[in-house]
Amino acid sequence: MSQQFKALLVEQPEKKVFTRTIVTRSLDDLPEGELVVKVHYSSLNFKDALSAVGNPGVTRNFPHTPGIDAAGEVVSCSDGAFKPGEQVIVTSYDLGMESDGGFGQLIRVPSKWALKLPKGLSLKESMMLGTAGLTAAMSVHELVESGLKPDAGPVLVTGATGGVGSLAVALLAKAGYQVTAATGKLDEAAYLKGLGASEVIERSAVTEGSERPLMKPRWAGVVDCVGGETLAAAIKATVPLGSVTCCGLVGSPDLPVNVFPFILRGVRLIGIDSAEYPMASRSAVWQKLAAEWKLENLAGMVDEVTLGGLEEKIQAMLKGGLKRRSLVNLLDS
Repeated sequence: MSQQFKALLVEQPEKKVFTRTIVTRSLDDLPEGELVVKVHYSSLNFKDALSAVGNPGVTRNFPHTPGIDAAGEVVSCSDGAFKPGEQVIVTSYDLGMESDGGFGQLIRVPSKWALKLPKGLSLKESMMLGTAGLTAAMSVHELVESGLKPDAGPVLVTGATGGVGSLAVALLAKAGYQVTAATGKLDEAAYLKGLGASEVIERSAVTEGSERPLMKPRWAGVVDCVGGETLAAAIKATVPLGSVTCCGLVGSPDLPVNVFPFILRGVRLIGIDSAEYPMASRSAVWQKLAAEWKLENLAGMVDEVTLGGLEEKIQAMLKGGLKRRSLVNLLDS
């Protein structure tokens, strides 16, 4: 194929000023790596939106193409790890952060960042899930591994209308759990119940009474996507020997909690880091997403856009206005 391709390029013409344009780039513009992939689909994540507006906590070097997710077809692989034509998923690691990412029709990355698309998933479906789906599935996997049974009681998902939260609701329901979805957007209650939530509560209901050292045991398990006071309250209200996964900090990176839930109830707090998740474990989780945890309603959870439609979605995401995940179609861009 041609060495030329389209990409969203973020540039910094002057200090604290960042521009986003769709340009034609060359393979020579990309970082070194063994694997070249023709990207069919990507997805928009909060990290991508931050990178696109020049947030130094995500990306410091410009010009740059964001996109922490990519799924497509192998063009070449110099170390033989993959064959031309094979379909692969590339997420996490440094993709889309300091390495040019999935908002370009070509990526060049280390081959160890990629995994073969599991049978049962299409490239499009894999990016309907993306890093958000991987993170949600990792959270559910850790709760299952901790011993949580479907009949143990309600499992709380905070930030339930977000990318990770909504997918966690759907995955937990698929696995047979009773899900309580907490959100600041109660007008989305019908959507969340459509994903499988048994109950939808206002996010303030999670933190009510959280000034106490311990709260009444309520949650058999928790998938927290918010952090801060919400996570602290969820921990305080988890049943003895229950587990809480933590993957977000939109509320706050600080955790205002004492040790009582841990030493008096044996509550376990499990951190979820999809960026450096070991490849063997990553592959196992993707296999579950393609098989016993495969979601049949994925299409109803996403809006499909081309590169030209990304700017509107990026701005909406930064303002907290997105109601669905954004699937990015690179083939039609």
